[in-house]
Amino acid sequence: MARVVLLCPDLLFGSRVEGGLRAAGHDVERYDDVDTARAAAPEAALLVVDLTDDRLDGPALVRALRMDSEQVPVLGFYSHVEPDVRVRAEEAGFDRVVPRSRMAREMATLVDGMLAR
Repeated sequence: MARVVLLCPDLLFGSRVEGGLRAAGHDVERYDDVDTARAAAPEAALLVVDLTDDRLDGPALVRALRMDSEQVPVLGFYSHVEPDVRVRAEEAGFDRVVPRSRMAREMATLVDGMLAR
């Protein structure tokens, strides 16, 4: 069982991801703001970031973590209609960025793959 920090203020989708990852055997801590997620991330095996919420700056969070020498792997998910969000996330240092629909379908597989690296 791995500790996963989930930054996702969307109550419905965040609960779905949290429940799916818990069912897959992970210890999930879900946050809805960048500051608390950033504080929790260094102790996690994986950070999962919702890139669909305009109130969150996921790329800035990851850049800050990388500058602090935190090497926690980061998985992001974005809206398929905003490919520029994916590009910005990859440039910021996200390890993997997938469309939200793929996250919904394959969340446990994606997370397990990230943890196996």
